[in-house]
Amino acid sequence: MAEHTLLTQRPAWAALQSHFQGLKAAHLRDLFAADPGRGTRLTAEAVGVFADYSKNRVTDETLKLLFALAGECDLKGRIEAMFGGEKINITENRAVLHTALRAPKGAVVTVDGKNVVPEVHEVLDAMSAFADRVRSGAWKGHTGKPIRSVVNIGIGGSDLGPVMANEALRFYAQRDLTFRFLSNVDGTDFAETVRDLDPAETLFIVCSKTFTTQETMTNAESARAWSLATLKDPASVAKHFAAVSTNAAKVKEFGIDTANMFGFWDWVGGRYSMDSAVGLATVLALGPTHFRQMLDGFHAMDQHFRTTPFEKNVPVILGLISVWYGSFFGAETAAVLPYDQYLKRFPAYLQQLTMESNGKRVTLGGAEVDYQTGAVYWGEPGTNGQHSFYQLIHQGTKLIPCDFIAFSKSLNPVGRHHDLLMANVFAQAEALAFGKTAEQVRADKVEEWLVPHKTFPGNRPSNVLLLEKLTPFALGTLVALYEHIVFTQGVIWDIGSFDQWGVELGKALASRIVPELEAATEPDLKHDSSTNALIRRYRQGKK
Repeated sequence: MAEHTLLTQRPAWAALQSHFQGLKAAHLRDLFAADPGRGTRLTAEAVGVFADYSKNRVTDETLKLLFALAGECDLKGRIEAMFGGEKINITENRAVLHTALRAPKGAVVTVDGKNVVPEVHEVLDAMSAFADRVRSGAWKGHTGKPIRSVVNIGIGGSDLGPVMANEALRFYAQRDLTFRFLSNVDGTDFAETVRDLDPAETLFIVCSKTFTTQETMTNAESARAWSLATLKDPASVAKHFAAVSTNAAKVKEFGIDTANMFGFWDWVGGRYSMDSAVGLATVLALGPTHFRQMLDGFHAMDQHFRTTPFEKNVPVILGLISVWYGSFFGAETAAVLPYDQYLKRFPAYLQQLTMESNGKRVTLGGAEVDYQTGAVYWGEPGTNGQHSFYQLIHQGTKLIPCDFIAFSKSLNPVGRHHDLLMANVFAQAEALAFGKTAEQVRADKVEEWLVPHKTFPGNRPSNVLLLEKLTPFALGTLVALYEHIVFTQGVIWDIGSFDQWGVELGKALASRIVPELEAATEPDLKHDSSTNALIRRYRQGKK
């Protein structure tokens, strides 16, 4: 492949390094004092997402240099390459077109000379028709009862996206249907998922593109055995299982009617697939109309990212600022703090999206990087986190940039709850930025020995993302926003954001170890001494 200019050899990188030396000691108190308009100027808006990024340790010059770096890294060209269907996933020789999953009918998105949009909408229409039948009760189980419980069986991108979306949009869900998500190969997950369900009223969605994913198919086989223990007739499988897969032969062999198999494509990565057939459980929960509203939100953010100048482009701005903290300040984590209980699984979803994408140590050209790449993403809903880990963010020794996500209107207005919730959003961002000086503490008549303990250094950066209300459209915009932040980071760092070879080694070794654990006689173990000893101890403990 073509030669890559090393990031650290780019002129804009050198300029940023020099700029960083002069700015790293600057305090947000001073930046705000010197620039009264900062709080309104350093903001941007994209399709209903208002981003206040003024509480970051950046100046106009920082942003100018970051935009210059984006230009030198050809971010604009890389955006067009992705949207245009070029095979930017170079290690797997694949296009990266999750954006095509939410393209409207009539759009043209070409892969290998073929417009894929008609196929996308064909699958969406099939999902919608299937969901309408199940939701209305027209779909009957083997004994003639309607479906009352839906269990999605998947792992990784086939689980985290649907789990998050169904939790986030529960307000809009059909409440006479129960939805559960089974992912862990730990038998406890299976046992607790089905413990109180009726096989005659339960529909399983087996979500595996190849229909060979070890954890998913182990759970699927157990689900089939559990179902047949009550329903007896093997033909019942076709009434109680659907598949999200492209392997028709294995789906049919399992007993699923291939008319109830919903496919997706090699150009859809697992962690980018919640708006594909992988979202079948979400369509069943929300109904086709709400699901398509979510897709509209995705598409609106896609268009903003693709067409808006970088200076007003929310994913680009937030992506570049995160590069600034990771690669210059050495920040190793980033906290995402949604102030909405429905978004309690959003940080977990982002963990796969961000860390599986940008947890890379070599460039696209294969050279080992000499700068920080992907951060560790984590978080919990507010206000719960304030009584847990905020202490470390406020007064600890680590720099942890924070994203606060909040909504002006509550879906469940109860008394003054929402005003209290929002007061905490604004207060936490303010406290992180400005802290409390020793002089301010002394003014409270605190004993001198307590002053250091009650001083807050501040200068802790954050973004505030403010939306009107958590709707399906709004969720789509938020997920797409972070997808494009990840892409922006990956382009700057010159890494491949769309493969995940690091997942493969452990899976391969586990496949080798399974027969050694299950062997009737002592196997010939050829691992390291630690692994050999652990296998022997486990085998002994099983007896």
